[in-house]
Amino acid sequence: MLDIKRYIEHTLLSPTLTDRHINQLILQAREYHFHGVCVPPFWVKKVKRELEDLNMQVVTVVGFPLGYQMTETKVFETERAIKDGADEIDVVWSLSAFKSGMNWPKIELAKLSTLCHDHGKVLKVIIETGYLSQQEIIEACKIGSDAGVDFIKTSSGYAESGARKEDIQLMRRILPSNVGIKASGGIKTYEQAKTMIEAGADRIGTSSGMEILKEWEIAKSIK
Repeated sequence: MLDIKRYIEHTLLSPTLTDRHINQLILQAREYHFHGVCVPPFWVKKVKRELEDLNMQVVTVVGFPLGYQMTETKVFETERAIKDGADEIDVVWSLSAFKSGMNWPKIELAKLSTLCHDHGKVLKVIIETGYLSQQEIIEACKIGSDAGVDFIKTSSGYAESGARKEDIQLMRRILPSNVGIKASGGIKTYEQAKTMIEAGADRIGTSSGMEILKEWEIAKSIK
């Protein structure tokens, strides 16, 4: 049966986040052994320190949630996140520049890819599929792949729509095998996660990681 634990990045990016939520996340991570946890940059150092004895990726965001920051700002954010202990960076690309037909997004992602890879870290780019046509998704995947990113991610969770099966299938057809897909946005159940994985997703970004794993355990016991 599908080992869904290795796909789940349990995400905590609420605007009302407190230390109580972070401490709860740490306890949940120890109990459920997610593939990784995604937290705001402010909390990376604490979460890394508390989970450093586990084989678990600490993920954080850069340029979040709209991607409007200048490249230099995103570079600084990335450097700081890596210094604080982040293993993986999820960057929101410049959708504004992409929609304007500029080459800026490719140049920006290439710089961030080099920075992350020089430190042995993983870079994912959030392209916001909910705002893109199918042709734009194809173009976005090519830009990310050519720039050297490790994953293309569907959504920040703040767009009008998140991960969709048909978008994941399209991305998997377009992307080379060495570029992964992170499905994120609106995934709250085991069935939704399973559908995304079967469509081609390599990671699942969700704030419902604990609930999904509980449903998975029930599904395993029935079988």
